[in-house]
This record gives sequence, structure tokens and C-alpha cells, in this order.
Amino acid sequence: MTKQFKPKASPRVSPLLGSLPSGRFGGGLLLLLLMLPTVVLAQTATTAKSPNGRIALQLTLEKGQPMYSISYDAQPVIGSSALGIVTNIGDYSTGLTLKDTQTRDISESYSLPNIKRSHVDYKATELVAHYEQNGHHVLDICFRISNRDVAFRYKVYPKGEKKVCVVEKEQTFFCLSTQTTSFLCPQSKPMGGFARTSPSYETPYTLDDPVGKNGWGEGFTFPCLFKTTVSPSGGNPRRDNLSPSRGESEGGFWILISETGTDGGYVGCRLLNEQGGNYCIGFPQSGELNGVGSTTPSMALPGETPWRTITVGSLADIVETTVPFDLVQPKYEALQTYQYGKGSWSWIIGMDPSCNYDEQKRYIDFSAAMGYQSVLIDAFWDKQIGYKGIEKLARYGKEKGVGLFLWYNSNGSWNDAPQTPIGKMNNARVRRQEMRWMQENGIRGIKVDFFGGDKQPMMQLYEDILSDANDYGLLVIFHGCTLPRGWERMYPNYAASEAVLASENLHFGQGACDAEARNACIHPFIRNTVGAMDFGGSTLNKFYGADNQHGTVRRTSDVFALATAVLFQSPVQHFALAPNNLNDAPAWAIDFMKRVPTTWDELRFIDGYPGKFVIMARRCGQKWYVAGINASQQPLKKTLSLPMFDKGTSLLVYTDNAELNGAVGTKRLGKKQQLSVTIPCNGGLLIEAEY
Repeated sequence: MTKQFKPKASPRVSPLLGSLPSGRFGGGLLLLLLMLPTVVLAQTATTAKSPNGRIALQLTLEKGQPMYSISYDAQPVIGSSALGIVTNIGDYSTGLTLKDTQTRDISESYSLPNIKRSHVDYKATELVAHYEQNGHHVLDICFRISNRDVAFRYKVYPKGEKKVCVVEKEQTFFCLSTQTTSFLCPQSKPMGGFARTSPSYETPYTLDDPVGKNGWGEGFTFPCLFKTTVSPSGGNPRRDNLSPSRGESEGGFWILISETGTDGGYVGCRLLNEQGGNYCIGFPQSGELNGVGSTTPSMALPGETPWRTITVGSLADIVETTVPFDLVQPKYEALQTYQYGKGSWSWIIGMDPSCNYDEQKRYIDFSAAMGYQSVLIDAFWDKQIGYKGIEKLARYGKEKGVGLFLWYNSNGSWNDAPQTPIGKMNNARVRRQEMRWMQENGIRGIKVDFFGGDKQPMMQLYEDILSDANDYGLLVIFHGCTLPRGWERMYPNYAASEAVLASENLHFGQGACDAEARNACIHPFIRNTVGAMDFGGSTLNKFYGADNQHGTVRRTSDVFALATAVLFQSPVQHFALAPNNLNDAPAWAIDFMKRVPTTWDELRFIDGYPGKFVIMARRCGQKWYVAGINASQQPLKKTLSLPMFDKGTSLLVYTDNAELNGAVGTKRLGKKQQLSVTIPCNGGLLIEAEY
């Protein structure tokens, strides 16, 4: 018998599930056990289902500890897993009794221009379980079950005169079959890497890896993707027949675990592996923030934790989920209607020396020629251009219809990064003074870099920067930073975060260029599913150097660069284009980069597999764009169903030949609305209606 899960002193997983043979997790024995709670689980289970009935949550109480499990089409997805929270005023992971439960239907609609879908109709079943300890109401667990997601959070109540608490630990577990494979981003240790700036959430993913590992010893950065070997009995959840065959994406369930709703009232969390398929919530590392501050959050009572989210189903469900935004609400009103859009960025090609007055003026002219709305001026502008120079550039940009984003170092005392301006964003008085100057000079937004981890003071700094920036009408981009957790809806002036191995790595090392296609085929399935990703890519230079003749060599095609402008979602995009591209890049590529949108109304996943290939469609207004890239060594050949285009539509199709030479041609869509395509390794595909 193979032991699947690792029970500890507290009953985190059902002992019966823990002793099942590893190959039987998806079979009838486990399902029978889950269907016989009076025999197995010590008390009658409470069950709630998604509106379409395909996802079922089962909640039980075993020896005083709440336990949950999730099934999809009657097949187990999450085995019996422990819930609970330990505070300094009481341990609410054991010794509990269930007082009662309440169930209701949730039906909400909201519009948000800066996420993957501009309008969302959210429907879910809500189950709230009320728990007592020694006759006192101490804890609620609130669940939301939608047609592709399960989410839950804790609510802790005062204990007598004690109106505040410290959350010492969450007993929140996710128990997966040992037959599951993982697609994970290891968490780095704190105070390492460049100028001791880690963790920066910029580590390479491991793909198709067995469960049972704990990253580099510190767990994994959210979101975390898993694939089981169990196939849904009800077939693919999608009904629009976008592609006649999903290929490698089919066969088994996909599971994405993450969190949303984190603000200054809690810590940012990670996922730790206990053993086998047994994962749990982990708090920040003690060394983060240069060792300052606790790893545990404090809260006023009654207080609620962030939401833990589990998206289940096909890869389409993973890619298209809106759960990070469904569960949160705006925290303040927008000072103004914020304008998103495209921009240029000299640093990715020219590095620090490019942050001078003449070069930034040249990039303003370039943005104007491209019809872009902004220029991002990176580090050292305060020393190499100066405040008066920035004021002059801002006036010049206004004449050209181009606004400025300015880079800032977040740092107070949590790393050694020397880039300036420094010591401004971490101090409320200085920060607001700086923002007032920006508002007076028409600065469009800020990019703040080099954060120090996920402890509560750092999460509060994110929130304070966003709140203050809104007071002065500034958009905010974060780099060297944590994962956004529903922030697009929570903070109206939030634009995007990095939290990924982004484009600067292509400049710094040839290895990153060699692996560009593989990495680009990961992000649409994992990092970019849960929030805007500021990648700063889509370069058309052949070399990452100011003269386009020296530096690291781009291995991907021009069509690939265009496709990632559609595949990577962020409402503000500062592309890695350069003024020389007006003359040395194909005219069809420049024309497309002039008109590609950065905000979208709809997303549809077509086909793909993490790290191998991806094909997706996005809609802006009435216009659809289909984009694909391939990292597989062999050419990717697919017949795509394209029902978003009318029969007989004349399509612009951008393709690569075997030598990665791109071209654009016109094809008319036939009656079956299908198109056969081939994408070579490191190449791309782009389809749009004739413009």
C-alpha cells in the first residue's frame, strides 16, 4: 500500500484517504468512501454544488476539525483536506462544533475594462458554515462554488473582550492525487539575487513535474497549476467547438490554486508541499523585508482572510476564469476615468545610459509616430535627466499627445538596489509630495520596483502607494513585486505587475532568449490567468542592443512578437520596440503594432499545453484576434474552428515559414469556418479580419 498523504498530529486529511493505493485515487473506491459519510467521516456531510451541478463541495467535521473535498462530474479532484485557523486567542482548527450552515444563490454582474473580459456575469452557490468552540461562535468558513471555481475564506470573531488577534497559522490544505503532475514556480529565498532583492517572483517554472517536491525548499509562488489523470465523465465543459481537437490539453482535470483579495490587512501567502500530493498555505519567510516585521498577520475582529481559490476543469476553464475579480470589491472610488494603452520604453534595449533627455525625447517622437499614449522613463532619470528636465519632457510629450510614466525604487531598508529615485515611495509624506509634483506636471503614472516580500507591512505599502497615487490621478505598475490578487477591481488606478521572468532577462542572457518560446507558452496558462502581467516584450529588434547589431540574439520570429502582444494581457503595454524599427522592421509588423489593442472584451482559449504551444482568441469591440506561438521542436499543424468570424470573411493571416521569415496574406474563411495552420518552432500565428 502506498501512502498518499501525510497526516500530522491534527487530522489534516482523512486517514482512510491517506492509506489508499496511489493508483486508486480516481477510482470507484474513493468515490464510494466520499458517498458514505456516516460510515467514514463521523458525521453527516454538508454538500453544495455549482449552478450547473458539475462541481460539488462536501464539508464535514472530523474530530472537531473542518474537512472539505471537491469533485467534478462525480470524479474526485481535491481529496478530504483540512481547514482551520490558529490565532493567539484560540486554535480554531480543532475542538469545533458545527452550529449551522446557510446556503444562498449569488448572481452578480460587473464591468471592468482592464481584465481579460470587460463584462462578467458571476453566478455561484454560497455556503457559510458557522462554528462554535466551548459554546461560543468563533469562526465562519464561507465557500463560493461557481461553474469552474471553488473559493473559501475564514471569518474570525471576537473572543470576549479580545477584539484583535494574530493569525499564527492556517490549517488550509489541498490534497491531490499522487498521480497528479505540477506546473509550478519555486519561491526563492529572501535577501538573495541582485542587490538582495529576492523574492521577486521571477524564477523559472518546472513543468510536468511529479507532486511531492517543495520547490527550492521554500514552496511555490501562486498561482499553482496541476493536472490529474482523471478524465471528466461529462466531457469538455466548453460547448462552442472552437477547435475540433484539443490535443494534449485533453485527458484529465486541470486545477489552478491561488488566492485573491489580499490587501494590507493580511500577508501574501505561498503554497507549501507537506508530502506527496498534500499541499498547504504558507506564510512569508522570516528573512523577507530584511528580517523586519512578523511573518504572521494581525487583524481587528471580526476579521476576514483573503480568498483561497481553486479553479477546476479543462484548460479553457483555467485560462478563462475571472475568479480573482469575482470575489472582491473596489476599495475606493477612482479619482478619474483612467486611460490605458500602449507605450514605448528605451531601457529594455538601451539600458541605464538611455535614460537621458535626448533619448527620451526621441522615444516620445517614436511613441507619437506609433500612435502610442506614453513613454516609460526608467531608473536614474532623477540624476541623468533631473526634475526640470522631466518637466520639460512632459510639456513636449503633451504637445505630441504622449504622457510619461516614471520609474521609482520602492526601497526604504529592505535591499541594496542602488537605482534612483530611492527613499520616496516608502515614506508617506515624501511620497505624496512627489505625487503632487507629478500631478502638476501631467505625469501619467509610475512604475515602482524592488519590493521586499509578502509580510503585512509590505502588503500595506502596496495599498498605500495605490491609494495615494489615486489621490493624484496616477496609474501604478509594480515590478520586482508580488503577484496581484484581484487588484484590478480593488484598486481602480492599478495597471499591472511584473511577478514573472520578464523581458529584461532576454537582454541579460542568451539562455533566456533561447528559452523565450517555452516560457511564453507558460504564462497564458498560469501567471497571466490571475492578473495583468507587465512583461514589456514584443521586440522587433534582432539584437538586444541600441545599434541592433550587438547583444543577445532573439530566437523568435516577428510574427511571434506580434502574437505575444495579444497573448500577454495587460491594459498598459510598454513594448520593447525601438525607433529604428520604423525603418528596419517589416511594414506589416509595425502596422499591426500600431493598432493592436491593450484592453479586451472577451477571451477564448482554443488549444495548447503549458510550455509547448498556445492558441487563443481575444475580442476588442467587434474585432477578434487569434494568436498562437509554438515552442515544440516540431512544426505545429492544426485545423482551427473559428466561429467568431463569419463565413466568407476575408482574414489577414500572419505566418512564418520554416526559416522564421514572416509574411501576411489574405484568406477567405469557408463555410465550415475552419482554417488549417502551421506554426514552426519559435514561430507565431496571427489572424484578424481584414483591416
